[in-house]
Amino acid sequence: MLKFIKHNLETIAGVDIYPIISLTIFFTAFVLFTIWAFTYSKEKIKEISEMPLNDE
Repeated sequence: MLKFIKHNLETIAGVDIYPIISLTIFFTAFVLFTIWAFTYSKEKIKEISEMPLNDE
C-alpha cells in the first residue's frame, strides 16, 4: 500500500517541501500557544477555573 502512495508522491514536483512547511506551521503554532499560555493573566485563569463552581 505504501509503495503505491510513495510512487504517486514521487511524480509530484516539489512534494518534498510539504513536510517542511507542515513542521514549520506546527512548530510556530506550538511556540505561539506556549508563549500565550505563560503570559496569560493569572487572575483571569483563576476566574475561569472557578466558573464551574459558581451558581450564577
